[in-house]
Formats: sequence, structure tokens, C-alpha cells
Amino acid sequence: MSSGRNDIRLIELKDTISQLNQTIRVQTEMIKDLRKTIEEHHASDEKKDQIISNLQAEISYLKAKLFGASSEKRRKEDLPGQMSLFDELMEEEPAKEIEPEYIEIKAHERKRKKKPDLNEQFRDIPVRQEFVDTLTEEQKTCSICGTKMVEIGHELIRSEVIFTSAKLERVEYIATTYGCPKCKETEEPQFVKDNGVPALLRGSYVSPSLAAHVICQKFMNAMPLYRQEKDWEQLGATITRASMARWIIHCSKTYFQPMYEYFEKQLKKRKFLMMDETRLQVLKEEWRRAQTQSFIWVVRSGEDGLPKIVLYHYTETRAGKHAVGFLDGIKPGYYFMADGYHGYNLLKDGKRCCCYAHIRRYLLEAIPKGHEKDYTDPAVQGVLYCDKLFEYERRYREKGFSPEQKKKRRLKDEKPVIEAFLSWLDAQTPVKGSRLDQAVIYIRNRKDSLMTYLEDGRCSLSNNLSENAIRPITVGRKNWLFCDSVDGANASAI
Repeated sequence: MSSGRNDIRLIELKDTISQLNQTIRVQTEMIKDLRKTIEEHHASDEKKDQIISNLQAEISYLKAKLFGASSEKRRKEDLPGQMSLFDELMEEEPAKEIEPEYIEIKAHERKRKKKPDLNEQFRDIPVRQEFVDTLTEEQKTCSICGTKMVEIGHELIRSEVIFTSAKLERVEYIATTYGCPKCKETEEPQFVKDNGVPALLRGSYVSPSLAAHVICQKFMNAMPLYRQEKDWEQLGATITRASMARWIIHCSKTYFQPMYEYFEKQLKKRKFLMMDETRLQVLKEEWRRAQTQSFIWVVRSGEDGLPKIVLYHYTETRAGKHAVGFLDGIKPGYYFMADGYHGYNLLKDGKRCCCYAHIRRYLLEAIPKGHEKDYTDPAVQGVLYCDKLFEYERRYREKGFSPEQKKKRRLKDEKPVIEAFLSWLDAQTPVKGSRLDQAVIYIRNRKDSLMTYLEDGRCSLSNNLSENAIRPITVGRKNWLFCDSVDGANASAI
């Protein structure tokens, strides 16, 4: 135990040293920039204007992050003539020697979705008919001759959807004992007792339906246990969050763990994977402070056409060795898609694909405010290259291309675009420290993996699928905030 404690402490110290070194590097660069700024106070007006422009761009970026929309989608009406402009940009690049075949993009006309009728909207809800009977006997009597009226027809006047609130019911299971009437007077009377189906959790009142509801509320509806505790009080039952937490952990270890291990084995047989990670706070980790950040990793199957498998994995740190450990036993030569985190570099047996969504995101953030339609701006040009690739991918999906067809079309259509993009990248000389400079550095650090996805049509262009898969963790974290224990964190992941 002492050795394990020292190992974890050593990892924490290494992380702290790494963070301090990074802080020192940032502060050193900041000091250099400040000194340079002071020296440039006596420089030309052009340099002063450039410094002011850079600072204004940074302020605009921070305002946009704080108050602006978070969506990265760009409407076509915001970029009129986008495709023709891209073609002009392509003509200016040296890579134009390769003549790519461009796809004609027709203007998309969005049709208003037809409002569904009640039968379609509630087709999965059972229906019962109720005949209204609100007329008095006097109203059912003919006002002219006094004869009692009879039914002559029925008509549907309206349809309602009735909500029945949840309710709790306590069920007592009574065991029955059976005895042999012939042997009861002998020295060996025979008895048998019907104990029924074993309980979900021995010694507990929890039923499968109650546990399933608690798990569904927390992990599908992101409702923390303390709020569920209040809901049970409204229904007249005292069910504590501690009890619900024990149920989740028990079900995870007893019922879900074997299924998880099976899917883990199946996932390691795949050749195309996607990965991502996000932080998680665990309060009661041995030898660690409650404020220390832990991590949840998602590893899922890629776009290989097989049934998808999505698994989550809890670790105490973000060290890349955890990704290596999770994929231990997988055959070399697989492809994996991940973001720019350097910890994935430890996966030496796999071929890494670069996420163009991250590249596009960096370039979008580098566009100065008000320059979204300025095609002379380098950041806008870079975004257009990425948009071209995503447009090709969308067309391939619409046409239902097989992986082999997609590979051939990518080599024909997308490879020239990437070559032109690299030529554009080599020509960039952004102002040091600017958003464009950060984007250019990010892309240049990933030049070796920009074309990896062209090797197989089942490789992905972006890591959006794994980011979508990890979103339930980030949404849930905003509600339930943390996990109390390591067992709880593992149960949440499983």
C-alpha cells in the first residue's frame, strides 16, 4: 500500500512540475512580449497599429467566447459565393497542378417539416375511448312530444393525453412451505420451501424497477441523487441518496461489469477507434485532495459499418499511459481518431488520424470580428479548405459510398485540397502570439497525420462522434457535479 501511495504521489508531483514548467514558459514568453512591446513604443506607427490590432482581436475573441453563440456552423447566406471563392483560392496555390474534380453544390432549400397529426405524434401511446355522459334525463327527453331519446350515432369531439404520476407500491413476498402428507408422521418428514426469485440486493428493499428508474434518472436525465431524494419524499417515501448510490455501485459490479468486459473484448477486435477524455471530480480518492481533477475517457468504435460500441473508463490522472493500458491487447495497425492531446502519442501501435473539426475550430477563433466574409483574411481561407473537405464527406454519405469507393474518391477529390491547404499553411507568417499564430502552430504540429485518414475509407475526418459520446458526462457533471468515491466513479463510467 505504501508503494502504491508513493506512486500516486509521484504522478501528482510530476503533473505539478509539468504544470509549473508550462506556467514558467508562458510567463517567460509574456515577459519577452512585454519587453518587446516596450521597445516597440519607439518603433514605427505601423508596428504600433499591428500591436493594437492584435490586442483588439484578443479582446473581441474573449467577448465572443463569453457572450457569443457557441455553434461552429456557418450558414451559406453568411458566405455568399463560398464555393466559387474556394475555387479561386485553389487556383492561386501551387498544388493547382493537380486538377481536382469539384462537386457541384446545389442551393439547399429547406422545406418546412409537416406538423404531425395526433395519431402520428402519439402512435406509441395506448388509446382508450370514453363515451361522454353529461346530459341530464330532462335534456335527453324530446321537448316537443316528451319521448325519451335513444342513441343514434357517435362522434369524436376531441383527444386528450392523460398523465398518470409515478407511484410507489410496497410488495411483500410470502414464501410457501410444502410438506409430504404421507411422510410427516415418519422419522424423516419431507419439506420444500418456495423462496421465489432472489432479491436484486440481498437484505435491501430495492426492486429491479426502482433501481432501473434511479439509474435512468441520473445517467439519462442527468438528475443528481439529492434531487431524486426530494422526488421520493414527494411520493411519501424516505429513500436516501446513500442508498441509491449503493444500488448503482452494486448493479454496476454485479450485473453490468460482465457485459462491459465482453464489449471491451469486442472493441479491441476493431481496427478503427475514436477517443476523447474529460475531467471529473472525485471527493474520496485515497491519498488525494478532494479538489484534484480526475478523468473519464471514452473509447468507441469508428465508422466501420459494424454495430457501434461506446465505453467509458475512469482514471485518476490524464496521463497517456491510461489510454495505452485500456487498449492493452489490441492488435497493432489499428487507426484511431483523437484530439491534439499529446498523451495519445504513446499509442505507438496505432495510426493516428488528425481531427479537422479541431483545426477548423482554431481557424474560426482566429477570424477577426467583422471579417467573416473577408476572403482575403488567411483564417477565413483556412476555414474554407476545411469546409470543402466536410462538404465532400457529406456528399459521399448522401450517395451511400462503400468504404472502398470513399477511399478512391478521397484520393481524387480531397487529397488535392489537403495539398493546397499545406501550401497555404507554408505561406503563412502570422503575428506572433495572435490567434492565427496559435492555429498555424496547432496545424503544423499535426502535419504528419493530416493525410492518414486517406489510407482507408472507414477512417473519419473528425472526432465529432467521440465528442458527442462524451457529452452526457459533461452535461451530467453540471448537475451532479462530482462522484463521492472511486467506486462511484467506476460505476458511473460503466
